[in-house]
Amino acid sequence: MNFRLKTTEKAATSLKNLQSSTGLTPNILVRISISLSILDPEQPNETQSETKGLEFNRNTLTGEQDYFYKSLIRQHAKKEVPEEDYFPTLFNAHLERGVQLLEQEYKHAGNYNKLLTNLLRMSEENFKERL
Repeated sequence: MNFRLKTTEKAATSLKNLQSSTGLTPNILVRISISLSILDPEQPNETQSETKGLEFNRNTLTGEQDYFYKSLIRQHAKKEVPEEDYFPTLFNAHLERGVQLLEQEYKHAGNYNKLLTNLLRMSEENFKERL
């Protein structure tokens, strides 16, 4: 079982830029990114880690909620996902796509407060659609 994940250099740069703009730590930004990626019904493209990417410990990203994240990703995939495919492979694919989505949302919002407002609105809209 793999407990380490390494991002691409592009994701690392985006996370560092978002951290400096929002004050949120990369692990929090990754959690938000995973949530954004899961809202897209298409499967994310697999990505390869890079030497210049950020390295994360699984527990840092998912902590006590690891089973919850694994369940979300399995449900999104609409199939059983073996442990070795879940982390880091699928998790990293959602992370990479989600970071791009989060960066776009931040650029669209223009500041941290508007970003949070937009993310909350998106969450409420998604919740209503699922009812």
